[in-house]
Amino acid sequence: MVIEWLKFTVDSQSREQFIQQDEAIWTTSLSTYPGFLGKEVWIEPSAPEQIILTIRWQTREQWKSIPIKDLTTIEQKFATVMSKMNINYTMTESKEFQIRKFPSNQ
Repeated sequence: MVIEWLKFTVDSQSREQFIQQDEAIWTTSLSTYPGFLGKEVWIEPSAPEQIILTIRWQTREQWKSIPIKDLTTIEQKFATVMSKMNINYTMTESKEFQIRKFPSNQ
């Protein structure tokens, strides 16, 4: 399994709207692609302006096979909605992690 880890900065007053629109636009779109396993939103209580999204993919190949054209279209739709809602956001970090599981000694 591969984790796509994204960190955003958004005004804390707009955080819930950002999360709702991310779910409606990004998560709904990504869930149609092979390999998408799920998504979580992480909120750090001491940093209410930060949002971390973790997206789980079955394989890196499946994740990276999403056409750039599709990702651009989804981002444009999301950016348009955010603009209409007067919500500014910035992706400040993106990382990739692999999950390794070790057999238990039974």
